[in-house]
Amino acid sequence: MDIQHKIHADYPLQSANTLGFPCVAAQFIAVDSEAELVAAVTYAQQHQLPIRVLSGGSNVLMAPLIDGLVIRIDIMRQQVTESAGSISLVLGAGENWHKTVHWCVQQGYSGIESMGLIPGRVGAAPVQNIGAYGTELKNVLTNVRAWDVANGCFIEFSNDDCEFAYRDSVFKRLPGCFIITEVTLGLSRIQDSSIRYAALQSYFDQHNITQPDIKQIFDAVCAVRQSKLPDPAVLGNAGSFFKNPVISESQYQQLKQQWPQLVAYPDSAGFMKLAAGWLIDQCHWKGKRRAHVGVYEKQALVLVHFGGGELQELLQLASDIQASVFAAFNVNLEMEPQLFPMALSFES
Repeated sequence: MDIQHKIHADYPLQSANTLGFPCVAAQFIAVDSEAELVAAVTYAQQHQLPIRVLSGGSNVLMAPLIDGLVIRIDIMRQQVTESAGSISLVLGAGENWHKTVHWCVQQGYSGIESMGLIPGRVGAAPVQNIGAYGTELKNVLTNVRAWDVANGCFIEFSNDDCEFAYRDSVFKRLPGCFIITEVTLGLSRIQDSSIRYAALQSYFDQHNITQPDIKQIFDAVCAVRQSKLPDPAVLGNAGSFFKNPVISESQYQQLKQQWPQLVAYPDSAGFMKLAAGWLIDQCHWKGKRRAHVGVYEKQALVLVHFGGGELQELLQLASDIQASVFAAFNVNLEMEPQLFPMALSFES
């Protein structure tokens, strides 16, 4: 397949990342089929170009100039198989995640209703093991189909093969090795109505909802998220910028003595997950602005770009926040968005 006519040189990507920083791809192509993807990868390999795979641009920190060939996955597919109330939903990697969640709620498919308004596309969801309000993708994902770049073939990943962890997966740990084209979710007509987060319970209490259905859960999640998180179309951001750190039970008890109001949740046995936003807030970062970037006034976990800035400004702000949280709590904050490409360099 000849795809050279679809390749663009010096392609602007500022509008293709939700932080809105200036960015240009040396070469760019959008592929809408697996055949086009294979042809694009072959082209890059023949011309010895690094391959950079782009999804929705909602969880990446893009360099000002990206070398090699940037491949955006626009593969669209939606196939449903239902059996005895169990739903198998096959999705193309280019499908919009939030629209997919909304559609599932309309169909009465339960399993991802608490993950509404997470920006990005389906293909990026397994990389980060996205999650919200007590649900993670690993809870519903059954299969991933991906192109194995090194071996030149498509392979299938089971849930276990994905090696999911908190905002982590084999795809994230081995960047550039696999290009996701398809994701299969296992959903259900039977609703899990357990409410795991106080913010949602408060919403239901305010609206006198005692047994929320999946639409009410979806609506509550969207309302709560919109009250805390800025719309990327209005104010550049990548959602939650830092992971919630996981610490040992003993370290948690020590911090609890010093900080009685410490916000934390049980994680795996012997570990606690701290609320990164609370830690940042205690260091008085919420609402602070530095020229073109800052910390969102309603949620300390969100770093924002007011426009006219550069990525280096945001990275410096993030570094200073990490240093202050470590100094106060002896806790390391890890960035959630990925560098794109993985190794960024900047001229001083």
